[in-house]
Amino acid sequence: MLFLFLKERGIISRRSIGVDIGSVGAKGVLFDGGVAATALLPTGWDIEETGQDLLSALTGGQRDGAVPLVATGYGRNAVAGADRKVTEITCHGRGVRFLAPQARTVLDIGGQDSKVIRLDETGNVIDFAMNDRCAAGTGRFLQMMAHSLGYGLDGVRSLPPDGEVQPLSSMCAVFAETEVVAHIARGVAREALLRGILQAIASRSAAMVSKTGLTEPLFFSGGLSRVTGLAALIGRELRTDVIVHDRAPLAGALGAALIAWEAA
Repeated sequence: MLFLFLKERGIISRRSIGVDIGSVGAKGVLFDGGVAATALLPTGWDIEETGQDLLSALTGGQRDGAVPLVATGYGRNAVAGADRKVTEITCHGRGVRFLAPQARTVLDIGGQDSKVIRLDETGNVIDFAMNDRCAAGTGRFLQMMAHSLGYGLDGVRSLPPDGEVQPLSSMCAVFAETEVVAHIARGVAREALLRGILQAIASRSAAMVSKTGLTEPLFFSGGLSRVTGLAALIGRELRTDVIVHDRAPLAGALGAALIAWEAA
């Protein structure tokens, strides 16, 4: 096979693949001792097809079975050819350990759930809490609220964090959207409403961290870590600095790749 042929001739070294199939986004990492390639795709209706598309994006359509593959996330059981399926809690812990070895608490806000993971000094998971029963405070909630304001995700990410804030009284997706529409009718600025939504997400997330127990430093992962200013709002609520990394959304896939790498 292509991978073995190249490896035997010293053209490439040992490699591994990790994929994280979330409810909204699918992430992949090709690892060779460092991050060699990454891929990010929307999760489609056919999760198995999404997994295949992700692998093709990572390998140029030439994935060799000799390259170990670990799958994690909501759709991990649908990834064909995976050598192992590992929980997202374990994979996020391993990925964050690689990106920020000093981190002791992880706040991950995904498309439809959020979780807090506590790590020991070696990066092992010692405790976690997960909110997967309510979409409030997740990426899906932000997407719905932003859509009601006429914002795309790029507009949300680039919103200046400082400025007027219109607080929301409800975090229920249905009631919050009704409240936003009422504020728009009163002439409240869109930017103020969006900042209010981000503040509500920050407050809810900080409360979850506090309930689980914050051990500093705090690392922010998941798709919402890319939203400008949200980490600062969360840090302000918790009175702590928040670590943000440009590869934070890939933490789960990276952790899966690391687990596959160690088993190779």
